[in-house]
Amino acid sequence: MTVIILIAAPDGLRGHLTRWMIEVNAGVFVGNPSRRIRDRIWELLSARIGDGQAVLVEPASNEQGWTVRTAGRDRWRPVDFDGLILSARNHR
Repeated sequence: MTVIILIAAPDGLRGHLTRWMIEVNAGVFVGNPSRRIRDRIWELLSARIGDGQAVLVEPASNEQGWTVRTAGRDRWRPVDFDGLILSARNHR
């Protein structure tokens, strides 16, 4: 399963995602696209997110079984600690 979260996304990105995924709540998309489609979706999101935020949670062969990609203005960023993905906040 793949989960995408959009925060303050430009117009049109949410509609574009509904071609492959279900919007279960405002800005939260869930689906099971192939790796090829997921990578293409991510290319589009990371290129068009602008000042918004995009977070993609996807399956991975690690201890947790998933990994995270982020784009845009990140308040939190994923950090790998010996195979465990944790979120770190940027210092201000």
